[in-house]
Amino acid sequence: MSTRKKRPASRPARQQPETLRLRSMAASFTVTDLDKSVAWYRDVLGFIVGQRWEDGGKVRGIQMKAGTCDIMLGQDDLAKGADRTKGAGFRLWVATVQDIITIAARIKERGWPLDRDPAETPWGDWAFAVSDPDGFKITVIQE
Repeated sequence: MSTRKKRPASRPARQQPETLRLRSMAASFTVTDLDKSVAWYRDVLGFIVGQRWEDGGKVRGIQMKAGTCDIMLGQDDLAKGADRTKGAGFRLWVATVQDIITIAARIKERGWPLDRDPAETPWGDWAFAVSDPDGFKITVIQE
């Protein structure tokens, strides 16, 4: 007797070979000033500090957590130059069920400007945009 559950009749068969199906994703940003970035993600956006990575007694990276999502912040080692541009051509889209008008107001109250105030998107969601201290762009969408 098979212990395998049968697929409901209403669900179509999966493509074969199966495509990649992910359950979560994390981003990793190389930042100019790790302490400043940690403070921004914690104090301005509301992330909490997770794990720390050290090398030779020096902190090299810190995990920032918000719900089930992570952003790994790594201190730039300047191997590619001290003046290299960060965040160019990149936007992180994040979704929450929280009220984004309240979140956006809290960011502004903490002295940080928004790139775009909360507004309806052309596809019907509500979203706002903000950039971190290194220029990494984040769009927050309310589900």
